[in-house]
Amino acid sequence: MSSKDEFLFKKSALMSTKSGKEILKQTILREKGYKQFYKYNTNIEEKFQDFTKRFLLSLHTQIISDPNPSATMKKFVEETSSSELALDDQKISDVKARLSKPELLADRVQRILNSNYVKMTFPVLDALFDAASLYYKQNIPMDIKNAIIDGHLIAIDLSEPMDRIIDKDEDLEYLDDYRLMNPYILEIAREKISQGGDNLLRSFEEGFKDARIGQFIDSKLKVKPESINDENMIGCYKKYRAIMGTTGRNMALNMKPLNEVFNLGMARAGESVGCGNEIQDAIKNGAIKIPSWPLYYTFTTNDVRKAFDLTMKKSEIYLDEARMALYMIPQDFDYKPFLEFLFLTVGHYNQYWYNNLNRRDLYPLLQKNLSLPLRT
Repeated sequence: MSSKDEFLFKKSALMSTKSGKEILKQTILREKGYKQFYKYNTNIEEKFQDFTKRFLLSLHTQIISDPNPSATMKKFVEETSSSELALDDQKISDVKARLSKPELLADRVQRILNSNYVKMTFPVLDALFDAASLYYKQNIPMDIKNAIIDGHLIAIDLSEPMDRIIDKDEDLEYLDDYRLMNPYILEIAREKISQGGDNLLRSFEEGFKDARIGQFIDSKLKVKPESINDENMIGCYKKYRAIMGTTGRNMALNMKPLNEVFNLGMARAGESVGCGNEIQDAIKNGAIKIPSWPLYYTFTTNDVRKAFDLTMKKSEIYLDEARMALYMIPQDFDYKPFLEFLFLTVGHYNQYWYNNLNRRDLYPLLQKNLSLPLRT
């Protein structure tokens, strides 16, 4: 299975979680869900390299051919309403010259593509697109299929450089490079998605608008974390469910009924993975992420251990809602076992990091490094 942390799906890791054991069972018995999932994970590295090459070529072309990168930057910052994403005009020429070198741009692209959200989603989009095409009896040319999938994967990947700029917790020496890359990444995503028609592009624009709302709430909470509450955490998670849900909707060519089914499944699965990612980040950084569900629950319960217990429960609620999509699928839909297997991998991902946190007993460290005073 595809992940930047390959050990996550080794036998020893799978044996450590309930979902992982079910994955192993399906693997041994060669059940349909496993076989469908395995099909799309075959030669995954080669397929991902091909996608990376297409992305890199498009990005390099965009950067070197732009006669007015300053105007491009200004337009992007206005659209995203985030001044932190702006690159100083005085730096633009130097950064553009640096990224005009293919080998340096390739390094930056590899860095932002090294993301579980991107790598775990890549084969899923391929499968969902084929599932919808089969159901609707649509014979989509391969170049159009690649463009639609590439465009949405690139849009998902855009969150990586944006988050690193805002969070300032990774790749600090490359943040200016990411600032210059962002507008072109968005333009490439739009251009590729538009090849699927106006219906898909409109759907993407609506999702991207909602994702920006979530990102705006996220950035506000970073500045004033003590204002965290359940409502604004739900709003913050809009960045996950909007972009992932829209991606699912458009893999179904934005056609009923599968567009709603894929939207629900992908949106809620994305939110569930978001919880697992917050647990993983706490382990990696030795601190609770701001904002995050663990921070909210710590702030409200005054108990770090209980906060992560509740975050795990929250991930399970999201995943249960994702599984509701299975009950909405038409009877003659052939890929239901694939979705069931997919949700098992999400459950395993979350359970693995939660178990890892408990095994290492990092709660005293997380309590010590807590930057937000607890309520009394």
